[in-house]
Amino acid sequence: MTKPAYLDYNASTPAKPGVLDLMFDVLKETGNASSIHFYGRNARKHVEQARTQIAGALDVGPQQIVFNSGATEGNNTILNGFRDKRVLVSAIEHPSVLQSCIANPEKIAVTKDGIVDLEAFEKQIATGEAPALVSVMLVNNETGVIQPVKEIAEIAKRYGALVHTDAVQAFGRIPFTRESLGVDFITLSSHKIGGPHGAGAICFAAKAPLPKLIFGGGQERRQRAGTENIASIAGFGLAAQLAIADMGEFQKLVILRDRIESAIKQSDKVTIYGANADRVSNTVSFSVRGIPSETQLMNYDLSGAAVSSGSACSSGAVKPSHVLTAMGASEDDAKCSIRVSLGWNSTEKDIEIFLAAWNKIHAKG
Repeated sequence: MTKPAYLDYNASTPAKPGVLDLMFDVLKETGNASSIHFYGRNARKHVEQARTQIAGALDVGPQQIVFNSGATEGNNTILNGFRDKRVLVSAIEHPSVLQSCIANPEKIAVTKDGIVDLEAFEKQIATGEAPALVSVMLVNNETGVIQPVKEIAEIAKRYGALVHTDAVQAFGRIPFTRESLGVDFITLSSHKIGGPHGAGAICFAAKAPLPKLIFGGGQERRQRAGTENIASIAGFGLAAQLAIADMGEFQKLVILRDRIESAIKQSDKVTIYGANADRVSNTVSFSVRGIPSETQLMNYDLSGAAVSSGSACSSGAVKPSHVLTAMGASEDDAKCSIRVSLGWNSTEKDIEIFLAAWNKIHAKG
């Protein structure tokens, strides 16, 4: 059986071959990185090598990187530290920010192009008590739209707020460092950049008060308790290094993305979200009026194209994408959305498979 074309890189990126080779080698070893004997020191070497690789990618010191299980944990760690204070988050954040321990975070509006409205944000932040934290993702996971995080941070700092950005969909896709963004906290995830699942990191400014979420051990300089996932962390470090080195190749994916968009926008039923905004090169978010997401997904899957929906499915009920409704899409259109996302192993053949499936679905519609 031929494998379907994989077009869901924003959900999870296939591990790169060099990463798998390294992880297999590390998995053959034994040792707890907290032990002081030979085996522990050898395990510690892998952790610190990865820490150095990720720190180098963000132009920070290795001591400014704390490993964890992934961005969901990272986002909850940061938000948890400000749960009793005024917190502002964009209306298009990942659920791990919107549904964290902050009971009622204030939502920052976005424009119809999916970009934080800077004028509205400054008016909002200036009203009421001084905010403790502002959290805005660098690249949206559904639309691929790049947010003006540097400008947001400059505004937030004028009002005394610390700034967090979820950079999961940006790392290795667009160039940035912690200093270039001017933020205090950055969350990252390994499996979005060709590394393994189960590893992530927080990068923090040297003088920023880093919150803690998990207690009961001295790991990660007592910032995050729990035995380190040595093989996954090692794979994460190498994946980060490769993602930065291969960024130019990633940006060439715009050619494949534009081929998809050129084809689908011929239909007057299609809306492409964020088309007028700066976006990363790999993401297409669109809706087909009148054809529910689940119907499209089923048909794409049967036609050999693995894509995802902009809607969340829970207990059999399809909910409209909060990202798209925040951008002004109707609930009906948001329930008809699809996301195609490309990556390091995407090919012209994948696009051909997708477009063949598209033609079949569009003919039925």
